[in-house]
Amino acid sequence: MKILLHTCCGPCTIYPLQKLQAEKHQVQGYFYNPNIHPFTEWQQRKETLLQYAGENNLKVIVDDDYDLEGYLRGVVHRESMRCMYCYGMRLRKAARIAKHGKFDAFSSTLLVSPYQKHDLIKDIGNAISMEVGIPFYYQDFRPGYREATDISRRLGMYRQQYCGCIYSEKERYYRKRTEG
Repeated sequence: MKILLHTCCGPCTIYPLQKLQAEKHQVQGYFYNPNIHPFTEWQQRKETLLQYAGENNLKVIVDDDYDLEGYLRGVVHRESMRCMYCYGMRLRKAARIAKHGKFDAFSSTLLVSPYQKHDLIKDIGNAISMEVGIPFYYQDFRPGYREATDISRRLGMYRQQYCGCIYSEKERYYRKRTEG
């Protein structure tokens, strides 16, 4: 199959790419992540992905439209639903690109992380598949997460410390002071 793989970063691409290529799929990456904050973090993730892709024969479509404002408009006052919005926004765009590019299916490296809401990604991917009219290629890539983490460390890849959005950055670094 010819699969468009939505990619969030280089380290998360390692295992899904290896697995899909081992299954003889033709894979092309797609970088679209306007949720990532700040812009310098977005640039670092993109550059790391492109370096890894270049070293591993992965063609990548890069959507340089850093629509942070659009992402924020979609989640502000709906912070408890931000992941659903974020997954949907990125997977919908990937599905449309895949359909336009005559791919057989689309998928996402988000399915590798044990820190993401796996079932929600799967449900949204399947719903978007029906909406856009292109199959969502589901595979649980989480079993390869630790292996990919080790590989990324050995390669000296930039490894982010939070999901990407401003809210996850706060959750990662902000520690509220306690009284007394």
